[in-house]
Amino acid sequence: MLTCFAFCRIAEGQFYEAHQQLRVIASRYVKQSNWPAATDILFQGAQSLLKAGQGGSGGDLCIFLLDVFHKGEIKPDAASKGKLLSLLRAFPKNEPTRKKFVNETIAWSSKLGEYPAGDPEIHHVAGSLYAEDLEPYDAERHLILGTKDSPETLAQLEYSWYEADESHTAPLYAARGVLPYLIIGNLRAANKFFLLFTSRLAQKANLSVQEVSTSSSDLRVYPSLPLLNFLGLILLAVERGEASLFRQLKSRYASHLKELNWDEALDQLGEMYFGVKVPRQGNPMMDMLGNMFMGGGLGGGSGKKGGKPLTPAPAPGLD
Repeated sequence: MLTCFAFCRIAEGQFYEAHQQLRVIASRYVKQSNWPAATDILFQGAQSLLKAGQGGSGGDLCIFLLDVFHKGEIKPDAASKGKLLSLLRAFPKNEPTRKKFVNETIAWSSKLGEYPAGDPEIHHVAGSLYAEDLEPYDAERHLILGTKDSPETLAQLEYSWYEADESHTAPLYAARGVLPYLIIGNLRAANKFFLLFTSRLAQKANLSVQEVSTSSSDLRVYPSLPLLNFLGLILLAVERGEASLFRQLKSRYASHLKELNWDEALDQLGEMYFGVKVPRQGNPMMDMLGNMFMGGGLGGGSGKKGGKPLTPAPAPGLD
């Protein structure tokens, strides 16, 4: 009866009263350790409030629901993730509570699920929503940690971002996908992202592109964009595991690389894939990834919605 009364209040526009009543009912179920009932009331209540445009109240119930998932040790599966992703998609645009909900959902999936960095499907949906809302830094860090579909979404984001910049900056945006995917060991995603990004780039009427074929590979060469060639050749070197090629590339493109802040990323790749040891202190990989998440690391950017970077930074993730 109380539950029906609470939902009637939502229909009547009495959102505050409904929100408080739903919290009281859910808290009673939590005290009884009745996790299914608590989950059901919070999910339905949050969904109704979010659909009514009440992002703050609906978001509060979403956070409460995650608390129930933690206390009830409810693991990420099709049912639990389905509820959370449905709620995530229902948030009003630019609702501040959404970011907290995303972060706590990732934390829950990391603690109780099989992926230490958080569930890839949740990352993909969150990253896609941030991309739609023109929040590129948040979109990047989630898409890098996403699913096999994430490279396509990331390539669309980076290319759209690049189009607002100077034509010669294409390699900087390509690096935002290639380098972090390689850093977390996802060569397949790095290759897919690079192919999708460069395929769109090749359609530009004023860009010279040469097709180079060898007995073992086919490459696109961009005479006016040497750093884009560098990224493509780095992918080839990683795929073949050729340390000598990696060293040659760093030497050959040294004059182009010196103006960028890619050293840490390239040092990390050298250690991961080619056994090239670089003396360092602390935990440089975590420091580097932390900087990338903040939009820095490779030169940073404006950090504003829809702003364009000066020298973009990559962010880490997994497939």
